[in-house]
Amino acid sequence: MAQEPPAGRRRSPGFTAVLTLIGLFLLYLAVPSVGPAVRAARADGIPGTFTATRLDCVEHPGHEACTWSGDFRSDDGTVLRAGVALYGADRDYLRTGQRTRAVDVGRPSRVYGPGGSMEWVFTALLLLAGLGLLAFLYVRPLLRLAAARPRASAPVSGPHPGAEARSR
Repeated sequence: MAQEPPAGRRRSPGFTAVLTLIGLFLLYLAVPSVGPAVRAARADGIPGTFTATRLDCVEHPGHEACTWSGDFRSDDGTVLRAGVALYGADRDYLRTGQRTRAVDVGRPSRVYGPGGSMEWVFTALLLLAGLGLLAFLYVRPLLRLAAARPRASAPVSGPHPGAEARSR
């Protein structure tokens, strides 16, 4: 766990501002992806068929990353999407013209296999990193501020001043 700076030292306001912006940016990236990532993990969406039309590969030092693009058609024929990628399909997974089961979870540029995906892991890590960074910066100071606040005193029970005079 991170330690608070010694009593005489405080964090630079600029440092705090930069870390706050980084934390907020991580949340900006993660929060909109939570719903689609969970739906993709569960393969919760519109079932249909993906037809492979094009294989795009990029070579990196030590490995190759390939993506199949093609057309998605829902089982009931109401959803037709052209030019979408099938998440997780590498070079050997399909051939041009081949069809496979897929699920449309609402992502604009891709569909998923019926087994779902592990995208939620990266989304969860981004979310935790953003929240952790903001907690590191603000939880302790807020707790210290709350502890230093004077508490409202409880009402004193018993007779009120002047109560004796009124009762006579």
